[in-house]
Amino acid sequence: MERSFGTADVLTVTYLGAAGRKLMRQDVYYQPNPNFTGEFDLMRNDADSSYNALQVQYRHRLAHGLQTLLSYTWAHAIDDASSDANYLNVPPGDSPSERGSSDYDIRDTFSGAVSYNIPAPGSGIWKAIFGNWSTDSIVYARSAPPVNVVTGLDPFNTEVLSGAYGAVRPNLISGAPLWIANPDVAGGREINPAAFTIPTGAVQGDLGRNALRGFGATEVDLTLRRQFKLHERLTLQARADLFNIFNHPNFGPPTNYLSSPLFGQSTQMLGASLGGGGQNGGLNPLYQIGGPRSVQLALKLLF
Repeated sequence: MERSFGTADVLTVTYLGAAGRKLMRQDVYYQPNPNFTGEFDLMRNDADSSYNALQVQYRHRLAHGLQTLLSYTWAHAIDDASSDANYLNVPPGDSPSERGSSDYDIRDTFSGAVSYNIPAPGSGIWKAIFGNWSTDSIVYARSAPPVNVVTGLDPFNTEVLSGAYGAVRPNLISGAPLWIANPDVAGGREINPAAFTIPTGAVQGDLGRNALRGFGATEVDLTLRRQFKLHERLTLQARADLFNIFNHPNFGPPTNYLSSPLFGQSTQMLGASLGGGGQNGGLNPLYQIGGPRSVQLALKLLF
């Protein structure tokens, strides 16, 4: 649904839904019964997914030097396997316990972009000095992604493992706080290790997949630019781009292995946790959300 207000303002409300069926998933069964002591891998088209979102957008077309785009999304992504490339340590007959929020599920997302051509004061020398200045700003805020707490232990001999074999979820202790305050760790809080117990044998605990949430993210970027008319078809633009101008700290997901001495604590800034480019994915941490404050100076020739 779309509604116009006057000649410059538009409000749009959208519902978006998507469903995936018979998606690829790979399960790893480690010693599934007393007669089978090795590993059994099963790849099949048995994963489901769904996505529902409410999207609200406000647009102010360029008028009096100002243009604005504001967007908010409430969404929920649910599946029982978020990737066909990762092993899922699912004990036999326990596949339904994997259904939960997707690894990439973000419930609330807000983004805003504002561009303003600053009016020049007066005329003559003042207009020559302060004319043709503009500013742009981007504001981004989102809620926290899921955290899948696992034991990190071999369910048969309590050996510390990682990956598929250590992906058994623990049991939840009723009444224990999931988060505790700790001023000595990133974000001032950590997941409480005393809220969980290790299940006995190759079974999933009663804690659901992706049941906890990590840290949200907020960033404000600002650009200040000025145009110099060199010729009828030639313009020079000088600009300063300030990323995360308030140097707001954004933290990566907390360590999710109970066997780790750093369990429940975030050990990276968000920008670094998203990848460092190349084979690791992502961009350079300076050029993606979640990095420290940085400034970029540029000259651009428009023709």
